[in-house]
Amino acid sequence: MKLTTKTQYGMRAIVDLAQRYRKGPVSVSGISEREGIPTSYLEQLLNRLKKGGIVKSFRGPRGGYVLAKDPSKIRVYNIVQVLEGNLAPVSCVDSRKKFKCERIEKCITKPLWQKLNKSIEGVLKSVTVKDLYAKDGSFQKEKALNHKFTYSI
Repeated sequence: MKLTTKTQYGMRAIVDLAQRYRKGPVSVSGISEREGIPTSYLEQLLNRLKKGGIVKSFRGPRGGYVLAKDPSKIRVYNIVQVLEGNLAPVSCVDSRKKFKCERIEKCITKPLWQKLNKSIEGVLKSVTVKDLYAKDGSFQKEKALNHKFTYSI
């Protein structure tokens, strides 16, 4: 699984909104300028995030976007799932697909893919948007990435 620019840009936009949480709607042009994301692409991403229940939009001269929930309630997993869809590294471990593998009974690698899938989900579910920035609104790389993960592949 390779995350695309949808997720990279989408996460930057979400953290930008989180840093301005409860301060009113944030304009697309403001996010675009601060985060270096093309406006038209950002609008598409925010529309997907809106459909996925991650953000809300407001129209008008003071309109823009806000997070639909508190940053501490939004998991990175949910954002990635909305933007990327399938998170599974291979089709046979994607619980959303009815994939029929002819080798399912003989497959010696499926347990590996299942563990990898579980690990990916575990990491993404363990980090909230709030974990990505400090109380003063600055980026908090250490906290976000300082979780104690157990990898066993």
